[in-house]
Amino acid sequence: MKSKPTVLAAALAASCFALGAPVLAAPVSGNGVPAAHTVGAVTYISGGIGRTEADAIKHVAKYYPLELEFLRKARPTDEYLANVKVRIKDAHDRMVLDVASDGPFLLAKLPSGKYTVSVEHDGRVQNREVHVDSRDHRRVVFDWRA
Repeated sequence: MKSKPTVLAAALAASCFALGAPVLAAPVSGNGVPAAHTVGAVTYISGGIGRTEADAIKHVAKYYPLELEFLRKARPTDEYLANVKVRIKDAHDRMVLDVASDGPFLLAKLPSGKYTVSVEHDGRVQNREVHVDSRDHRRVVFDWRA
């Protein structure tokens, strides 16, 4: 009998083929990877609280075209941030994602294109123009001074 993760992974891959989407399905491991959420055409994972969850997210990040990381520059070491407001708009200024991060990482599956990523923490906003290729991986780090 197949395990639930194997059945789920097979079903996910089959749906990608049926929709003509590129197959960048992350392995379904259950080893601390937060649940994926879908908003419109965007599927995302957010989290990374604790070493196990952070390591799990880093392991699957390569399967997502966009990886966002949030930290505060501090001494003696940088600190990860959670509850960062994330807004992503497409090239036509349409909001494609508007969420608060559950941890210092947000992984997003977006269609290829140019996006404006706006993040806010403690009332301070940062904006970046990002080109996403759905067949590749792009990591963007946002940091705030302590």
